[in-house]
Amino acid sequence: MSHTPTTATVTLDSPLKRGDTTITQIELRKPRAGELRGVALYDLVRMDVAAVQTVLPRITTPTLTRPEVDSLDPADMFQLAAEVSAFLSPRAAQELASPTA
Repeated sequence: MSHTPTTATVTLDSPLKRGDTTITQIELRKPRAGELRGVALYDLVRMDVAAVQTVLPRITTPTLTRPEVDSLDPADMFQLAAEVSAFLSPRAAQELASPTA
């Protein structure tokens, strides 16, 4: 039996600069219900950019600011959005999709 992952790490194609620091990886944590406030789950599942931009600052390490999220390379936004969407899949759906389940 597989389990639903609660974290994911994304290596950025285009690292972010924060002062003297370069951010090359972002860790995402599976959001809790309160962190999804103001966002339609359907929008996150379909990787709507506005919905993902709202949620990312709430679930990333290092914590991304909204301007940093807005400046992400589209390829990096896609990777992050895909992980957020995957967090929302029910365990049964993940097991059906996994050939090793």
